[in-house]
Amino acid sequence: MNITSKIVALSSAVAFALQIALALLMLRYFSPDEVGVFSVISQIGFFWTTLALAQTPLRLLANHGASVFEDARHAWVSSMQRFMLLLPVAALAVWWSGLLFINALLWALLLSLCQLTWMIAQSMRLRMVTVWAQAGVRVLPPLAALLFTAAAVFVQWSGPALLVAALLGYAIGAAWLLPALLFSRPKLHEASHVPLSTIMGDDRSATLRMAHTLFDALLAMSIVVMWQRLYGEQETGWMASTLRLIGFVPAVISMAGSQVMLAKPQISLPRPFMIGIYGFICVSFLASCYYFACKFGLLDIKWQGLTPYLLPIVIWQGCSCIAAAYSYLPFQMQKARYYSFICIGGSIIQGLNLLAPIWIFERLSAMLHMYWYAISYSIVLLTISWIISKTHSKKI
Repeated sequence: MNITSKIVALSSAVAFALQIALALLMLRYFSPDEVGVFSVISQIGFFWTTLALAQTPLRLLANHGASVFEDARHAWVSSMQRFMLLLPVAALAVWWSGLLFINALLWALLLSLCQLTWMIAQSMRLRMVTVWAQAGVRVLPPLAALLFTAAAVFVQWSGPALLVAALLGYAIGAAWLLPALLFSRPKLHEASHVPLSTIMGDDRSATLRMAHTLFDALLAMSIVVMWQRLYGEQETGWMASTLRLIGFVPAVISMAGSQVMLAKPQISLPRPFMIGIYGFICVSFLASCYYFACKFGLLDIKWQGLTPYLLPIVIWQGCSCIAAAYSYLPFQMQKARYYSFICIGGSIIQGLNLLAPIWIFERLSAMLHMYWYAISYSIVLLTISWIISKTHSKKI
């Protein structure tokens, strides 16, 4: 691993640790209802962000133009156009969640706008020579969110501390894109002004990228919103907080491994399967810490209900680590379109799996529903990873 991958991996690990600390702070000082409301709004905002981006950060990494600033500025403008067009869709999701409409929609809009800009900034910085800036763009946002939340707890503020903390962190992350938006010519060192070879890249049309993103985002949002509708804010808080903590591991694998390989394909990393297994081990370790924290009274008794969610989410997120480790290979093989069609098919299957228990069983417990969803999703993820690995071996 070169200096870039080491710094990205280290900064992602530090950001991951800060997110864990924030999650534990949430569990210690906030009720499941508060966390549940925050999770629903933030997930709607993430859905909005993901759909507006339409995998633009990935395209920014895979397709290198003459200037990273120009690429980033174009990526932000095109994403903002989709962002505004998607406002009615986000409003519909807020209405369906059952939360206070105007208040929840405003929070979702602010969170989504800043998060969108931050995600483009991360990809832009990854293509630049100033590698330590990559640490700042990843570490400072969760650090700011953690410090604000801790301050809110210390002064016993009764306001929407979690939402404000998240907005503050995203806004700080978004500020890293300002050089690309303010300057017509690059003012910072860029990694290269020469396009990469056509050996790798994102050859998908804008329509296909949007479709791929739409299915992914709908699936991610649907589980949280459905839990809110079917099982209430408390069950949603238990499920979403567990998923939020453990789900950071596949995100770190994607950022520290797959994204680095796309931005700087000349470096070498361990085999994808081994990276995925390491991630599975980390997921299991985190879940164990979570379990013992509940068992030995380190968390408030109102959080005891999250322990049944640990096993199915470990299975689900462990398999997500394997899938994340393989995600860059289709772009190196010029199989991005093929990859999108496979993922869209997997999302459709999993969406049906999310709804199937409701159709089959007259009365369904939250835990039975979660086991059904997690195991079926794990099978889908492993199948996609297997298809990618076989395609890659044939290419070689």
